[in-house]
Amino acid sequence: MTSLALHPLGEAALCASLPAPVTLAQQQRLWQLAEALARLPSVTGLTPGMNNLTLTFDPLHTDPAEVAAAVQSQWAAPAQERALGRLVEIPVRYGGEAGPDLAEVAAHGGLSPDEVVRRHTASEYVVYFIGFQPGFAYLGGLDQALHTPRRAEPRVAVPAGSVGIGGAQTGIYPLATPGGWQLIGRTDLALFNPQAEPPTLLAPGDRVRFVAVDA
Repeated sequence: MTSLALHPLGEAALCASLPAPVTLAQQQRLWQLAEALARLPSVTGLTPGMNNLTLTFDPLHTDPAEVAAAVQSQWAAPAQERALGRLVEIPVRYGGEAGPDLAEVAAHGGLSPDEVVRRHTASEYVVYFIGFQPGFAYLGGLDQALHTPRRAEPRVAVPAGSVGIGGAQTGIYPLATPGGWQLIGRTDLALFNPQAEPPTLLAPGDRVRFVAVDA
């Protein structure tokens, strides 16, 4: 079993981390750990990340050493079979104004723009974790031929709904924000709605498929 490293984050938090590489199996083990720790009254918050899990506690009423021991004890429990979440289809307009970096991604991989779209829509992705923005899902499962470095100069403003590639991952910007990912398309789906319950369209473990639509 992969060893779990624990690092204090100030006086009221611990970060449990795993060594690279990031794999779906490791993410699933961290989700299992989070579900177990959520049942402990001493744990006040849990935030899954990429190959890590951050938990918070009240240092005035909780011994950090006891929390660390509980984390390691739960980590030693046998891995359980975990079914992935629901499948969510994301309609995307690729290229043009919606995807200004499609040609750059194609050139980097030695592909045509149409082949980039074909490969991007052929894969089924898994939400590894939500971060950066409310509702921003980091997706695992990107075709290796589409791996493209982030832009050398980030954009000052990326429109909400933009679908991008950053290194070995793909994702969707829920809100307008600065960003450095390569933009290949855009969706009209709302990824974050603070009035909804839950407020985010996607959750860790959900599966995602992109579907090309006409502009």
